Formats: sequence, C-alpha cells, structure tokens
Amino acid sequence: MVPPKLPGLVLPGSIIKLHSSDERGNMTDRLAWIDEELKNLKETGFYNSIRTLGSPQGSHLVVDGKQVLNFCSNNYLGLANHPRLVEAVNAATKRLGVGPGAVRSIAGTMDLHIELERRMAAFKGVESSVVLQSGFVANSASIPVLAGKEDAILSDELNHASIIDGSRLSGAKIIRFKHADPQALEDAIKAAQSQYRRLLMITDGVFSMDGDIAPLDQLVEICERYGVMSMVDDAHGEGVVGKGGRGIVDHFGLHGRLDLEVGTFSKAFGVAGGVVAGKAKISDLLKQRSRAFLFSSAMTVPNAAANLAAVDLLEESTALVDRLWGNARFFQAEMRKLGFDTGVTQTPITPVMLGDVQLAREFSRQLYDAGVFAMALGFPTVPQGKARIRVMLSAAHSQQDLENCLDAFEQVGKRLNVI
Repeated sequence: MVPPKLPGLVLPGSIIKLHSSDERGNMTDRLAWIDEELKNLKETGFYNSIRTLGSPQGSHLVVDGKQVLNFCSNNYLGLANHPRLVEAVNAATKRLGVGPGAVRSIAGTMDLHIELERRMAAFKGVESSVVLQSGFVANSASIPVLAGKEDAILSDELNHASIIDGSRLSGAKIIRFKHADPQALEDAIKAAQSQYRRLLMITDGVFSMDGDIAPLDQLVEICERYGVMSMVDDAHGEGVVGKGGRGIVDHFGLHGRLDLEVGTFSKAFGVAGGVVAGKAKISDLLKQRSRAFLFSSAMTVPNAAANLAAVDLLEESTALVDRLWGNARFFQAEMRKLGFDTGVTQTPITPVMLGDVQLAREFSRQLYDAGVFAMALGFPTVPQGKARIRVMLSAAHSQQDLENCLDAFEQVGKRLNVI
C-alpha cells in the first residue's frame, strides 16, 4: 500500500529540489539575490561591520582586541558589571540553578519572578507588573492583547521597531501621527474614533536616536478626553529620568493615568529582560492571553536576581542617576562649544549630527583609531540624510574619560572639516 502524501511530508526516496534551472538547463542559486543585497549594502556604505567585545561592560572596553573608551553602550548607570549584581547572581544560581525550564504558565514561574514583579510595581508606582524575556518581547507580548483587527493603534512616527512589530502582530490598523505632536494625535483620534472598536495610543518616552522626550502629559490628557487607551515604552527613561530613575511617568507626575508602561532591564539596569507595568487587570489579562508569556520560557534566574539587585541600588540612592546627568550636562555643553550639532536631545543620549553616512562611518573609524568607541548610525536605523555618531554617556565615565573623548572629537572633527 502506498502511504498517502501529506502536506509538508517528505517521503522516503523523495528528491528535494534545492536549485532552479535557467533556460539552458544550468543550475542557478536560489539565494543569489542575497549576494546582490550584501554587495549593495557594502557599496553604499550601509553594511554594518559588527565589532566584538572581550571585556565586561564599563567605561573602558576591549573591542576587537583594542583597549578603548566606551561611548556606545546603553549601560547608563554602570550596573552591567556592578559587584552587587554579580554577587546576587552567584547566590541565586547556587539556590535555583540557571534556567527556568518552562514557560511561566506551566512550571517556569519562580519566586524571583514574583518578587521582581512586586518590586517593579512599587518602583514604578503602579498596581502590578509582569516581567518578560526582553523589552522587545514586552511590546510584542502586550500590544496584541490590547488591540486587534477591529481596532486602531495611534503610533508616534518615530516609535521604536519593537512597537512597530508589536503593532503589526496585533492586526490592528496602524495610524502614525507626527512626532511628539499632541495636536496631530488629537486630529488622528477625531478621524478614527467612529471607524474602530477601540483606539490605543503608543509612544516612546525617550526617543533613542535623538534623545528627546515625548510630551507625555499632553498626550495622556488628550487620550483621557477621548477615552483612548494609552501606553508608553520607557526603555530609555527607566533609570534615567524621573526621581531616582523611576521613569517618564514619574517625570511628568502621571502616576495612575497611563494604562500601560513597557520597559527594559537591558539599559540602565545593566542586565536583560522586559517589564510591562500598569493596571492590575491588564497584567492579569496578559498572563492569560499573551503569546510571549504563554509560549516562551521565563526570564532566567541570573537575570531575575541581577535585576532585583539593580532595583535595590536605585531605591537606596540617587547618586548614580545624579552622576549620569552631571556627565551629560558637561559633555553636551562642551561639544556645542566645539561647534558640533547635538540635535534636539533632552537626555544623556547625545547625537552628533553629521548627515552623510559615509562621513559618519569615517568619523567613527578615526575615533576608534584615537581610542574612542562611538559607532556611526545610518539608514535604516535613522532616516536618510540624518546619519550621526550617537554618544551614550554613563555614570561610569570619569571626568578624565569625558575630556579624553572631547579631545578625540575635536581632533577628528577638524581633520574631517566638520568643525
């Protein structure tokens, strides 16, 4: 008896055709288009050569075997290699091991997860929180739970890729409004409110490429007026803005008015993981409906333990946050004195606007030769014609580190006729 052919089933003796043939019968590579894509990226200057670190995160790094000053990392408070975090990880792994071994909803929820959720809710001043595997995952986990095919998402046009992808996963209509423009949001709400079941407004709190802050107080007021759900991604705000780094909601005094805050532990907290914080009923619904919560293993033991230690440090003192902002004020003022354009930043994120991607890459290369690691960013990370060096400042930088970086920027800037 011949077995039935099932969809996707390869039967014994079957031949899988890996190549197609041209008109002359010659075999052609079905992935040849990738060679052309890569060639084009290299020829146009958009190919990203990824460097390799050989040291812990900190103010100095070993990058491709070279000792350099680090102005690339999101390690805002210098916690990525903090002794307290390392000790917490060692203690937790001895007690609980390394991996959770399951998804949260089956057998992967550990006491560390519950404690971290409790502590983060208290830290953010909200009813409840849910911790996930990353900030990117947190957006893809939460947005599809709040919005579906009958709904519309009002999204700032410069929102992070994780918000865009989470919105696409929801199936909702995505309506982009002009960056940081409350009137544009209100106009979009008026045009959409009669066409969709529910509306959800999403914005970044701090925009990672330019360092500017969303006018969240005005956006929330508009959402409240029209009965629109509100959500903010606070990835670059947690540990940076607000009292002791409590984030963008604290910065504007909006506690209890935002429906949902999404955050990450991979930046100021110095670890990895994501958090969704806000109304308790939203947390409850996420645990019942979120695919990332239900079908992906829980945050690891080391990450959960290190994140708890980071919360301890932030609650104990504002010293690291204060130092970060002191470094930012000094460095940005000195860069402007030298004649550099630092854009519209309102935070320690310091874009050095250069425009041309080839210029930005050459600038970065010469900085690296001078012992300063500060990467160039071009399209598609930033819009065409707005290439830059993004300088990421940290509480870990000493005054001498900042002055050495300024000297390098001055030398390279003059050599390339930027200043």
